Amino acid sequence: MSIYRQFWLAIVSSMLLAFGGSLVASLLSARAYLEAELSIKNADNATALALAISLGKPDAAMVELSAAALFDSGRYELIRVVDAEGATLVEKAALPDDPDAPEWFVRLLPIEAMPGTAQISSGWDQVGTLTVISNRRFAYTVLWQGVWRVVVALALASLVAGGLGWLIVGRLKAPLQAVIEQATAITERRFVTIDEPRVPELKRLAMAMNATVRRLATIFADEAARLDRLHQEANLDPLTGLANRGHFMAQLQQWLDAEHSGEGSLLLIRLAHLADRNRHLGRATTDELLRSLAATIREHAARDEQSLAGRLNGADFAMMLSSGCDPQAASAELLAALREAGRPYSDEEAFAWIAYGHARHGTPLADLLARVDHALAAAEATGNSCTRGATAGAVQELPPTADHWSQAITRAVDRNWLRLASFPVIDTAGRLSHRECPLRLRFEEEGEWLPAGVFLPVAERLRLTPALDLAALRLAIGQLRAYPAAHGLAINLAASSLANTRFRQTLLSMLADAASEARRLWLEVGESGALRHLTAFREFCRDARAAGCHVGLEHFGNRFSQVGSLHDLALDYIKVDASFIGGIASNRGNETFLKGLATIAHALDWQVFAEGVATADELAAVADLGFDGATGPAVLEPAANPQCD
Repeated sequence: MSIYRQFWLAIVSSMLLAFGGSLVASLLSARAYLEAELSIKNADNATALALAISLGKPDAAMVELSAAALFDSGRYELIRVVDAEGATLVEKAALPDDPDAPEWFVRLLPIEAMPGTAQISSGWDQVGTLTVISNRRFAYTVLWQGVWRVVVALALASLVAGGLGWLIVGRLKAPLQAVIEQATAITERRFVTIDEPRVPELKRLAMAMNATVRRLATIFADEAARLDRLHQEANLDPLTGLANRGHFMAQLQQWLDAEHSGEGSLLLIRLAHLADRNRHLGRATTDELLRSLAATIREHAARDEQSLAGRLNGADFAMMLSSGCDPQAASAELLAALREAGRPYSDEEAFAWIAYGHARHGTPLADLLARVDHALAAAEATGNSCTRGATAGAVQELPPTADHWSQAITRAVDRNWLRLASFPVIDTAGRLSHRECPLRLRFEEEGEWLPAGVFLPVAERLRLTPALDLAALRLAIGQLRAYPAAHGLAINLAASSLANTRFRQTLLSMLADAASEARRLWLEVGESGALRHLTAFREFCRDARAAGCHVGLEHFGNRFSQVGSLHDLALDYIKVDASFIGGIASNRGNETFLKGLATIAHALDWQVFAEGVATADELAAVADLGFDGATGPAVLEPAANPQCD
């Protein structure tokens, strides 16, 4: 029985005991009072009648007339006069009248009053003895009416007491419920603090719980900061703070291989005559120049959320740009900014060269680097600072304008030219955990199925992701209904969709209508998008988990410095970005970082999966690091299972 029910049971029991005790005490007291009053009345009436008879001529006729006159008033049960020898002179008796009270009440509370007696005399001679007993009907009526008055009064008092009890319980319930929810959150590895209530006992409890939560959050933040330092040491250039060559190349490879990648560009930047400047300016000044130029490159990369800048070697830098950026304009603007930043150190005409080339999902990395490097060599051969574009590779014809894209995507959704692909995610024992099912789309009924990276970036800009996400969820639910024994399906949702209130309402409605299938749905959001729409993502996590879904983050790790903001999310799993997994066996820094990341994630009760595992050695390495599973080219289908497509 809950504490609230016990509290209410105690209140109700106390009220009933007080009600019953007060009623019984009141009835007994009232009956004793009425019996005393009747006894006094009997004595007074007997004395008054005897005196009236004695003052007159107390013969038999007068005695009988006086007794009859008093008896006929109807207020007496018995008037008797006996002479000195005990012979009855007059006796007027009647059965008690029916009182205005139930018979059971009369039997339960009988009223017994003392009869009134008095002597009738004539001079000094005693004529007889008078006995008077009053009618108890009126006493029972008064007592019964008193019962109702007491009941009404006690009932009103009970209602008031109940109302006060309700207020007190409500005052206690809210802070107590907050403490319960806080304790529940801790069991779910979520660290939340609550307002301290005014109730002293609960205030001390809340203070203790908040102190525990803050201590746990501090430990978590300290460990996250330590791992972030390891992450930076392993993946960032120590002089400029940009991504080092290994990390940049891993990110570039992952971007080219990733399902969600669209079109983009690669920029290679080369500083002219760095060795000569180092000899002329000195190492310290040259380092200062490199840091200044790196800051300029970082500033331009930050303008596009999906861009990444890195330092490949001493004089060479690189930048990835998303499809939303014009590489020719970006290169020209960057070159002008670099020359301005380097003007205090050098005013030579040949200061830097920039080459750029287009790329998209599936472009071979070696081919992209060769094309852009060839363009860089051509720019360097001019002898002056300039930009040069690489020869474009074969590009599939796509809608030319935003309006055409919008019409094509909307038509595909309306005509259901959509399907789900299927990629297995296995655990460390080689068993199927679930399947990643990215969306595929085609623009014509018999057209080519396009990967998500081709159309999702454009759909994001056109705000069409809610329709695509709901379509993907609808397909996944249909697959799970068609194959009741199938493993779970992972559907990627755009963070911008979650920021749409109508989308979340529709999604939750779909999950409610498919309660059994929802338990096999794995809903995941990209790390960067979740952090950008953190409030909406937090609400989504709570609602989706309540519906029975698994909720997680994909492409995790690139923003590890912000992991402290995720400690209160009810996540089920994370998928570590493929850029940290590539070449893990030979990267001691990333190895330490990923091992610590897995430890923190498990402390928060999150499962940890590796993305983009390309070799058997990487698959074995992530298992040794404590990961719970993996997906990628090296992950083979463990057994015959229903497919998504």
